[in-house]
Amino acid sequence: MGKITETVLSQYGQRLAITVMACTLWFIANAQKRERYEFYKDFPVYADSLLAQLDYPLAWGNCGLNNFDEWKTLAKEKVKECMMAPPPPASNYDVKIIGEEKRKGYTARKIEFNLSGFYRVRAYMLIPDGKGPFPSVNLLHDHGAHLYIGKEKMIRPFADDSLVIADADKWVADLYGGQYLGDYLASNGYLVFSTDAPLWGERGRKEGVDRKKYDIIAGNMMMYGRNLCAFMTYDDIAATDFMATLPEVDTCRIGCVGFSMGAYRAWILSALSDKIKACAAACWMTTTDVQMTWKYGRKESGGFANCIPALRQYLDYPHIAGIACPKPTLFINGTKDKLFMTPGVEKAFKIMRDIWKSQNAGDCLYTELWPITHSCGVKVQNRILEFLNKHLSQANK
Repeated sequence: MGKITETVLSQYGQRLAITVMACTLWFIANAQKRERYEFYKDFPVYADSLLAQLDYPLAWGNCGLNNFDEWKTLAKEKVKECMMAPPPPASNYDVKIIGEEKRKGYTARKIEFNLSGFYRVRAYMLIPDGKGPFPSVNLLHDHGAHLYIGKEKMIRPFADDSLVIADADKWVADLYGGQYLGDYLASNGYLVFSTDAPLWGERGRKEGVDRKKYDIIAGNMMMYGRNLCAFMTYDDIAATDFMATLPEVDTCRIGCVGFSMGAYRAWILSALSDKIKACAAACWMTTTDVQMTWKYGRKESGGFANCIPALRQYLDYPHIAGIACPKPTLFINGTKDKLFMTPGVEKAFKIMRDIWKSQNAGDCLYTELWPITHSCGVKVQNRILEFLNKHLSQANK
């Protein structure tokens, strides 16, 4: 009986300690809450006033220019100005092949090269069987608040840690319908290239993955006068330049493709790089007035991964994407996507359609709303392949 009583008292003591701790934390949190405030749900209370002041003076149709090429030059210059200084270019690529694996219809190759004067990176390449040069795709990975893998989300990894391979397989099963997009494109005749964005995969933290550190590191980069998000775009441009030096790549047929953050990377890369001839972007397009409000039930949470300081004073997302006009461009978004609400997608699509139509290129822009969640499943991949076949295929060489 004594032992039973002792056990009961011990359990009661543990519960009491937990309750006291919870109450203490609640008290501390509420004790530090002031009656007056200026921010609510991570927004300033004057957020609507900020949005009202965004009139995008450099947007096509707003800037007073009638010559589209002049506007594109001006808009590009402003985007790059807001991106702040780029990393220095690599003096040479010094490419090293880490490993190869023969797959059905193509060869997977892992390489290492100098992406800039600051850093070397690793990348996967999938090279189709047969005689090149081949239509080629810079395949850009997503965010997903999952930084442990990057390029491995796009191309099935090999000769790597079993944990990396298992993690990639699970990620692809959850978001890509169990089909690696890069391997799918390679099996259909495309050379595919993919590397990690800064802080993803083999470009992460020595201490290990910690999503919360991303914003701290981005802030630290700003203290150096550099922008981490812009470095991602500068790297995508540099990677495309690198691809163009490869004998297997047809420089007249280089495209870019991405899902989620990869879609953001794709359309801004297409806007800023003349080497990109066609772009497919799945599940990343909106307007700032819908993105940065609680009106539609959510707010922006990508943070510094798509933040270029001051740029919103001049151009919104669809205006920047419009710099790519008249390039063939495919946008797919989902009506069930909780990250990009349909009203913002529809507004952005209209802005871009107006830009392409103004240049008599309306038939080169595809803006599609599908009844899907935030995902890039097999049907979406099929549509991307169909688009690429039309605009980068051998028949259109």
